[in-house]
Amino acid sequence: MTAWTPPPYADPAAFTEQDLVLEAANQTVPGTLTLPSEPSEPPTIGVVLLAGGGPFDRDETAGPNKPLKDLAWGLATHGIAVLRFDKLTANRPEAMAAPGYTMTAEYVPHAIAAVRALAEHVDRVFIVGHSMGGKVAPKIAAEEPLVAGLVIMAGDTQPMHHSAVRVMRYLAETGAVPPETVDAFQQQAEAVDDPGLSAETPSTHLPFGMPASFWLDLREYDAVATAAKLDVPILVLQGGRDYQITVADDLPAWRDGLPDATIKILEADNHVFIPGTGPSTVADYAVPGHVDPEAVNTIVTWLPSATR
Repeated sequence: MTAWTPPPYADPAAFTEQDLVLEAANQTVPGTLTLPSEPSEPPTIGVVLLAGGGPFDRDETAGPNKPLKDLAWGLATHGIAVLRFDKLTANRPEAMAAPGYTMTAEYVPHAIAAVRALAEHVDRVFIVGHSMGGKVAPKIAAEEPLVAGLVIMAGDTQPMHHSAVRVMRYLAETGAVPPETVDAFQQQAEAVDDPGLSAETPSTHLPFGMPASFWLDLREYDAVATAAKLDVPILVLQGGRDYQITVADDLPAWRDGLPDATIKILEADNHVFIPGTGPSTVADYAVPGHVDPEAVNTIVTWLPSATR
């Protein structure tokens, strides 16, 4: 496998990194604190990075790419402190299939711990969440008043089980999965929509083999409505080539629900904000690349304006 290399916009001499451990809900996760040599001022700014759905490490490692490490190093080069951490499931993915597993439990406690830890180093802490990390970011801000604002990168607004059917249909059309996969996911999505869904519903009847607790938690959460109640600035970024979270299916709800948010579409970017050409496919994720410098620059430019 091709080894990760620093993106051209990152200057490793401009920051230092140190390992740390976050503890919350009687569980610990490792993380990395990235501190710029010359922090942004005034006021000093920091961001907590949240990976997307799945057992991701602090870098959101997928194949040869590390999107969150790209972001961390790119932001720190511009004087922004960053804290990123392994998800609770990163080293124990079997937890995702365990009864009682929820998005809330996986993200919220350690994200709040990360915000509080970073607040010891900077004046204002923002959350930058990708995919499911962006979806859950409003919930974290609603529970932790130290959160000064949100950057939502490819945050989904469609019910996840519905978008799973749409994505599988797209993958079937591109030959990445057999057509019968679509029918299986459709049946599983109907099981999630069923008013009779309960903790006793077998995970084998549900999308991705995740337990009913996960889907019950998601059914009760509206990311856009939660974000609309927040009194913090919000930036929404969306890749134009993203087939998982899309301009057509997910972005309209952010536009309609958050009229005061800053919204930007990066037309060349796929789901992990790596630019390319032509329709995005599963094969994209095996190609080495880096997060679009335009995405980094957009965040770097927006953060100081959001502190005023």
